[in-house]
Amino acid sequence: MDFMSNPLNVVTFFPLIGVLLLLFVNKENKVLIRWISLLTALATFGLSLWLLSQFQPANPNLQLTINESWIQVANWNISYYMGVDGLSILLVLLTAFLTPIALLSTWSAIEEREKDFNIFFLLLEAGMLGVFMAQDLFLFYIFWEFTLVPMYFLIGIWGGPQRIYASIKFFLYTMAGSLLMLLAILWLGIHQGTFAVPDLIRMGGIPAETQIWLFLAFAIAFAIKVPMWPLHSWLPDAHVQAPTAGSVILAGVLLKMGTYGFIRFNLPLFPKAAIHFAPMMAGLAVVGIIYGAIVSYYQQDIKKLVAYSSISHLGFVMLGLFALNSQGIQGGILQMINHGLSTGALFLLVGMVYEQTHTRDFDVYGGLWKIMPVYGSIMLVVTLSSMGLPGLNGFVGEFTILLGAFGSEAIGSPWFAGLSAIGVILAAVYMLYMYQKIFLGPTGSIVETVKEHGHALRDLSAREIITVAPLLIFIFWIGLYPKPFFELIAPAVDNLVAILQAAMH
Repeated sequence: MDFMSNPLNVVTFFPLIGVLLLLFVNKENKVLIRWISLLTALATFGLSLWLLSQFQPANPNLQLTINESWIQVANWNISYYMGVDGLSILLVLLTAFLTPIALLSTWSAIEEREKDFNIFFLLLEAGMLGVFMAQDLFLFYIFWEFTLVPMYFLIGIWGGPQRIYASIKFFLYTMAGSLLMLLAILWLGIHQGTFAVPDLIRMGGIPAETQIWLFLAFAIAFAIKVPMWPLHSWLPDAHVQAPTAGSVILAGVLLKMGTYGFIRFNLPLFPKAAIHFAPMMAGLAVVGIIYGAIVSYYQQDIKKLVAYSSISHLGFVMLGLFALNSQGIQGGILQMINHGLSTGALFLLVGMVYEQTHTRDFDVYGGLWKIMPVYGSIMLVVTLSSMGLPGLNGFVGEFTILLGAFGSEAIGSPWFAGLSAIGVILAAVYMLYMYQKIFLGPTGSIVETVKEHGHALRDLSAREIITVAPLLIFIFWIGLYPKPFFELIAPAVDNLVAILQAAMH
C-alpha cells in the first residue's frame, strides 16, 4: 500500500517527522528545537483540518478508511485498519489543536533536556492520534500502550518533587487495567476470527453472559483511564507532579481515551452488557461528580483542585454515555471536548502564575486582580466556563447530558440526573472559591514571595496571551453556537443508539 496516501496516516505519523528532525539538532540549540516542535505540531493541526474538510458529517459510517492485512499467524487475522467517524473526529481535532498550545506554553517553563522533552511530546501526540483512529483491536492496543511510555517520562523527568512516585503510579494503574483488556481482545480475536471492530459489531452473536465478562475487562481498563471513582487515585498525583504542558495533554486528551473506549468498544460490541450495567455505571458517575466536587473544595493546592475537578466533570461524561440515548451520548462527546478546552486552559493559567511565584498554595495568594488584570479577566472566563455558565461551552454539554440522563430508559430513574445536578452547584462553589482566594480581597504574601526570587509580579506576556486565546475562542464558540459540533457527532451517535435499542427490546 502507498502508506502516506491516506489522510489518516499523514495526520497520525506527521509528528514523527518532527522527531526525526530533532534527532539531528544540537541539544544546546534551544530556539531551533522549540520552533521545529511547534511548527511540526501546527502542521499536524493544519493536516487535521484538511482531514476534516474531507469528512462528510451526514455519513454515519467510518470514513477515509484504510484496511490492509498486517499480521497473519495461524487463524489470527490482524489488520492495519484505520478510520474516523462522528465518534472520533472531534477528538482527533482536539488532540492536534491542544498539542501546539501545550508546546508553546513550555518555551519559558522547560529549561533542562528540552530536546528530549519535545521528542517525547511529539511521540505522545502520534500515539494519541492513533488511538482515536485505530479500528482493529490489536492495533488500538498497540497505540494505547505506546502512549504510556512518553507520558511516563514526561512526568518522571520534568515533573515536580514527587515525580518518580507519580509516574510509576500512573504507569502501573494503567498497565494493570490494560492487561485485562488485552485478555478480552485475545478472546474476541480467537473466538470471532477477527480483531476488526466494524466486523465484530456486524457479526454480533456474543452470548449475554460472555458479554458481561468482556464488558468488565474493557470497562476496568477504560474506567482507570477516565478515571472513574473509585479508580481515580493516580490522577491527582500525576497532575500535580506533571509539568504544565503534561497536565494540559493529560486532562485534555489522555483522559478522553478512557471515555472514548467506552463509546467505541463497550457500547457497540457488548450492548446487552452495557444495558445491564447502565444503572451501576450511572451510579458510579454520580458518586464521582459529587465526590470530585467536594474534594476539590478542600484542596490547598490550586493544581490539585483543578485535578479533582476533572473527576467531577468526567463523571458527567460517563453519565451521558450510559444514558444510552442520543442526547446523553452526544452531550457526553461534546463535554469531552469542553473539558479538554476548559480544564486545559485552567492548567495553562495555573502554570503561568506558578512560573512567577513557584507556589500553588492558596494561603499566599490574594488580590491578584489589581496586579494582573489581564490574567484575572482570562481566568474569570475560564472559571465560568468550567462551572457551566450559560453562554459558555460547559453549559451546553452538561445541559444535554442531564436531558439525556433524565429521560433515559436504560438508567431507569430521573434521580441520577437530579443528584448529578447538585454537582453543577458544587462546581460553582469550588470554582468561585478558587477565584476569590486568588484574585479578590487583600493582597496576600505572594508579592513578597515573588520578590524573594528577584523580580516583581507581572501580567501575562504576549506569548502567554497567544497561547490561551485559541482556547477562549472555542469556549465562546461552543457556548454560543454548538450546532456545527453536534452535526459532526449526531449521525454516528444515532447509529450507535440503534444498536443499543435493538439489544434493549
